[in-house]
Amino acid sequence: MAKFVLAGRADCPYYAKAELLADYLQKNLPNFRIHKITQHPDNWEKWLQEICGKNGWKHKRSPIIWRELLDRGGKGLLLGGFNEFLEHAQHYYSITSDMMTAEMRQIAEENLRTHIEVEQEEEELKSLISPLHIWINRAAGHICYHLIPLLANGEIFGAETEVSLHLLDRSNCEGVLRGIVMETEDMAFPLLRSVSPHTKLEGAFLQADVIILLDDILQETIPTLENCIRQVTGQCKVYGPLIDENAKSDVKIVVMGRTFSNLKALLLMMNAPSINPRNIVTLAMLECEAKSMLARKLKMHSKGIKNLIVWGNASGSSFIDLNHTELYGYDGAIWGPPSFFRSLLDVLFDRKWMRSEFVASLGSLSSWGHHCLGLAPAHVIATVLRYWYQDSPPKEMVSLGVISEGQFGLPEGIVFSMPVRFQNGRWEALTKLEIDKKNQEYLQILACDLIREKEVALGEAVELYPRRRVPEGLPEELKESKSPEEENIEESTDVPEVSSYHEINVNSLE
Repeated sequence: MAKFVLAGRADCPYYAKAELLADYLQKNLPNFRIHKITQHPDNWEKWLQEICGKNGWKHKRSPIIWRELLDRGGKGLLLGGFNEFLEHAQHYYSITSDMMTAEMRQIAEENLRTHIEVEQEEEELKSLISPLHIWINRAAGHICYHLIPLLANGEIFGAETEVSLHLLDRSNCEGVLRGIVMETEDMAFPLLRSVSPHTKLEGAFLQADVIILLDDILQETIPTLENCIRQVTGQCKVYGPLIDENAKSDVKIVVMGRTFSNLKALLLMMNAPSINPRNIVTLAMLECEAKSMLARKLKMHSKGIKNLIVWGNASGSSFIDLNHTELYGYDGAIWGPPSFFRSLLDVLFDRKWMRSEFVASLGSLSSWGHHCLGLAPAHVIATVLRYWYQDSPPKEMVSLGVISEGQFGLPEGIVFSMPVRFQNGRWEALTKLEIDKKNQEYLQILACDLIREKEVALGEAVELYPRRRVPEGLPEELKESKSPEEENIEESTDVPEVSSYHEINVNSLE
């Protein structure tokens, strides 16, 4: 079989004449095939140079015709231009063309109009398939590495939604970013429109639909928690205006970090005033970790543990509420259909374990170093985004750090982790949950801690944990003593964690 490729400028009269001759040959010869390529006159010279350079040909005019060697592979065999094609058809098939010049020019004009119309239609189709632009900062870290496949496989945003990934990090991470880009491209996700590295803030978050802000602590050591807050404040003053100016107005922002993630989300709201505050959230890793520990204790799959609530600071002081936790598929004495569940507190009777080992383990797990591989944080981010775009499962709640609007009697103007549900692209706090007086006191204590963080960030307070007041008559050697929090901060050489405690709601069973 003879397969020829005919390429030329869309407005070339000789291309038009060669095209009609090729169509006639294909129609009348069973083993003759033609593939046609047209280029806009403005693009023709560049395209011709590229195709000739790729194949080692020398050709300078329109059209260009070559034969594909289907039975041998390799590059095509150059035939030449219009004259060479005409001679080939006359010599091998005894067929020629007697088209007049005026007709050639008329068809060439029609070809150009058709080419322009086809290009416009293709651009319109591409515009209809607008990908989601997802920006990830600190993208050279482990979390991003594990998060990318989850974002691009179609399970979060839908099986027909294309995504464009933008990976942002410092300039000294450019090599790592380019490596991640190459690996991502090698995976050939059908829904991945593009992936690109970014090391400059100019143009950051441009046209962003989703922004995932990972940990931003740049220094290896920070002397005090107050300095850490000041650094977070400075970063938010940089990122906030960029997001406000470059991102889409309905952008969804997920904040995750080792320290002060609630405060970071709040400061972003303050520095990006045109972004809906309800579209900026932070995630509570403790929910995932607590479910895993309970699942091991109960010898069941953690997927069956629902409605465990983390109140308070997503990266600091928190309150674990098990009062509403439900077990599905628990291998106990009572069985039922998939919708059947049992209350956790009706099944787990080891209160000593819950108040000691469970709490202590959660305190150690809450350190960021435990998540150095990034698997768990990537899973939590993907789960929340999937709920945000596709709704959370019926009757299931998730703990999310969101702006307080007075829910549960909490003060307004802080970001507080609370139980929410996603529906129609929005989250709603589950304010109908019953909270007893003692638990309400726990929530107010956590709220005071978050208010104090906000005051330090805004310069309204100097110290996060003020020194204890010295009573009159105290000996001189004790007046200079510091609080335990201050001593821990000064002795630490690593980036400090927010001092945290974890309470568990089992008071009603005492």
